[in-house]
Amino acid sequence: MSDATALSEATDLPRLDQAQRLVVKIGSALLVDRDSGALRVDWLNSLAQDVARIRARGTDVVLVSSGSIALGRGVLGLGQGVLALEQAQAAAAVGQVGLVAAYERALKPHDITIAQVLVTLEDSANRRRYLNSRATLETLLGLGVVPIVNENDTIATDEIRYGDNDRLAAQVAVTVWADQVILLSDVDGFYSANPSFDASARRFAMIEHITPEIEAMAGDAKSGLSKGGMKTKLLAAKAATSAGCALCVTLGTDNNPLTVLENGGNCTWFTAQGDPQVARKSWISAMKPKGTLTLDAGAAQAMGRGNSLLPAGVTAVSGCFGRGDPVTLTGPEGEVIAVGLTRYTSEEARAIKGHKSHEIEAILGYSGRAVLVHRDDMAI
Repeated sequence: MSDATALSEATDLPRLDQAQRLVVKIGSALLVDRDSGALRVDWLNSLAQDVARIRARGTDVVLVSSGSIALGRGVLGLGQGVLALEQAQAAAAVGQVGLVAAYERALKPHDITIAQVLVTLEDSANRRRYLNSRATLETLLGLGVVPIVNENDTIATDEIRYGDNDRLAAQVAVTVWADQVILLSDVDGFYSANPSFDASARRFAMIEHITPEIEAMAGDAKSGLSKGGMKTKLLAAKAATSAGCALCVTLGTDNNPLTVLENGGNCTWFTAQGDPQVARKSWISAMKPKGTLTLDAGAAQAMGRGNSLLPAGVTAVSGCFGRGDPVTLTGPEGEVIAVGLTRYTSEEARAIKGHKSHEIEAILGYSGRAVLVHRDDMAI
């Protein structure tokens, strides 16, 4: 039996109602009418109903939304042809205003506060910017806000060239440790071939491993508005599943697309390879430390109980490191306790070691963060 045949028979699918933290990606072709260039208001309102229902059962929701360029080109009368880079950036700048306003109008009746978060893929590659993004998103989710994340199309030329919001959704999921990503698209799953041209093409219900055979089946999008083809969806699936996050590709054109999915709508699930937090801990533990923080006995014991590291528990700092760099945490006898990502530079850490958190502002001249290494950024 081939991989493809085995995958098509998979029945033990993930369930949306099991998600604790959910990232939903919305493609341009779903939000914007192809012919008129106008927002599909009824569809967006139905999505808002789904989001409100899912949040009511305690699930955090992050929306990664395309659509700014598609909306902006309609406002500016740029037509449906290929845009020059400068035109695409201008369309994004205009369209982003309307996009966020539309989400606010749709979600406000459900008493849901939204936030606009514009990022680039570089924000995931740069550790300091990654930590800033994660801290912002975690804080927003903790406050009950639904972040609306989009690629910063006015400067992110990479996204404008070939479309990467599928992969961006996976990056956001990794950043916030989501356990599921839903890619709402203009296709209802991953097929063995392009179903538009091959009547024998089969949709897979579940893909447990992305093999070379599966990769060879991937095709590109034909939509004039949606820029993410199956190749980018596979890249997204690789990033998400390797970090312990399941990813689903499903048709989003009908109203209440998440409800349709929960009720058995066509889709393809790429299954997670482990738990997202375990995967993150493994990633941290594999890093090469750039310095060492020596802890007193009390702080060492607190680490064993899963607590964050406060500056007061640090007795010595060695090495040269920046914010977000990995450091070794050692006990008073030199025993290695953990590896963690520091929230301060080595110079700042030396200045605040042994001090209470409320003293940080007076020492550094700004408020800073209460912890030196957060427990979520630590591999014991």
